[in-house]
Amino acid sequence: MALLHAGVSVCRVSVDGREGLIGGLFLTGLVGSLTHCSGMCGPFVLSQVAARMEAIPLERMTEMRRLAGAALLPYHLGRATTYGALGAVGASFAGILGGAASFRWLAAGLLALAAALLAAMAVPALKGLAGTGDSPWSGSIGRWARPLFARPFGPRGWVLGMALGFIPCGLLYAALAAAAAAGNPIAGAAGMVAFAAGTAPMLVGIGAVGHAAILRWRAPLLRLAPVLLVLNAAVLAFMAWQLLAG
Repeated sequence: MALLHAGVSVCRVSVDGREGLIGGLFLTGLVGSLTHCSGMCGPFVLSQVAARMEAIPLERMTEMRRLAGAALLPYHLGRATTYGALGAVGASFAGILGGAASFRWLAAGLLALAAALLAAMAVPALKGLAGTGDSPWSGSIGRWARPLFARPFGPRGWVLGMALGFIPCGLLYAALAAAAAAGNPIAGAAGMVAFAAGTAPMLVGIGAVGHAAILRWRAPLLRLAPVLLVLNAAVLAFMAWQLLAG
């Protein structure tokens, strides 16, 4: 218990003062999932849900089982694992490279980069910066992960989520830049886990009701999403300005 208490204390100290950044990353995932994650990761979700439904005999199928299968908890935990690890590594490197004296300049630059990427996602002509995951790297990940789609249960679903978490994505780049600005591995990991949590509701919704049904009520949200992305970018830009002005 003493060890657990010490660990909790370390985590609390690490994230102290960075709650705004972590909350901003959750909002980034939530808003970004409306415009980007649903199109890019929606097919991955639907493939897993279909495989899960096929594995359940018709006589045992219930609404609760269907919804539990659509939640894809191991997959989302796997994504959160990868994102958290990337956030920890990015924040560690930023803290080392920045040094005690100049870290605020590096952190401000990373926050400004994250703000610029989010703002670009709000402009139709610049959405290419968000990426589509269509690259040799993402192709190799897809080929490696393809066998896991057959039975994405338990540990296999978790490993699948971890693997797909490495697929290149502009929204992920923006989140990583912001998380790295924390300069602390625990805070960076917490920020990226918050980002993963923000992307989950839309993907769970796609798994539960299907992509076509989501599109019916997604249109009004899409009209609001650019405004929210710009506001999110403005918050990160303001945090960068505060670092430079402090």
